[in-house]
Amino acid sequence: MLKYILKRLGYILIALYLIVTATFFLMQLAPGSPFASERDFPPQIEAQLNAKYGLDNPWYIQYKDYLIDTVTFDFGESMKYKGRSTNDMITESFPISLTLGIEAMLLSVGFGILLGVIAALYHNKFPDYLASTIAVLGISVPSFILAGLMQYFIAFKLDLLPVSGWKGFQYSILPAFAIAITHMGFIAKLTRSSMLEQSSSDYVKMARAKGLGKWTTVFKHTLRNALLPVVTYLGPLTAGVVTGSFIIEQIFAIPGLGKHFVTSITNRDYTVIMGTTVFYSIILLFAVLIVDILYSVIDPRIKLKGAKK
Repeated sequence: MLKYILKRLGYILIALYLIVTATFFLMQLAPGSPFASERDFPPQIEAQLNAKYGLDNPWYIQYKDYLIDTVTFDFGESMKYKGRSTNDMITESFPISLTLGIEAMLLSVGFGILLGVIAALYHNKFPDYLASTIAVLGISVPSFILAGLMQYFIAFKLDLLPVSGWKGFQYSILPAFAIAITHMGFIAKLTRSSMLEQSSSDYVKMARAKGLGKWTTVFKHTLRNALLPVVTYLGPLTAGVVTGSFIIEQIFAIPGLGKHFVTSITNRDYTVIMGTTVFYSIILLFAVLIVDILYSVIDPRIKLKGAKK
């Protein structure tokens, strides 16, 4: 296991280097500069700002400085927000995005597994049709459309929850559901298919023959093996929750890291773009590693390639 983890950490470092390099050169190829949108901007001041942020250096000098900043995790000061460093912006806003992401993941996994189990246990009956319909609708409707519909009907018309902002738990309910519903549909379909496959296996038939009830058989035997496809989906789920929160945070005016990431692209704020890109990449790469390790925890029969026997 240790050998496998060390090997994967090496792959993560290589992937991070490629992401950092691609981000840098894409920013270099993009036309304009962070200060080009300013009106009536004296050329002398723009030249001073370019010198301050090293934008007047050759590309290889900028690339070297960027690699050093990445290794030391110091991305410098924002080019648009005076007196704000990229590190401070990440420190302040990421806990908000993390809270929203964890809530969305718990909702999607919890309700997704529940719908999938109900659909499998009542195969080709009304609960199966209802759960499958909910899952398909969740997959089909984009999160930003769900966000707008929930804001209009639940928050504006019914006045049950706040429309936007971030001042307490009640402000996180609508955005968390807006992110979670799509992934809940995928998890429900995966759980249903896996449960139906496991239900026809010999060990489940033996358990039922011994007189175990339907739900007892599910929790003691079927569900654990049926969860493997769900665990496989946790990597894409993490990516979907993170990237999906970009738009949702904008719609609900949530001061999270996703909002800063979108705004930095609009403002061409190089330091914030590069800092948030590296930060999100680290989260996603380690999420995939954790999912791979969970395979062997849920099912000991699975041996990780490169792990010690």
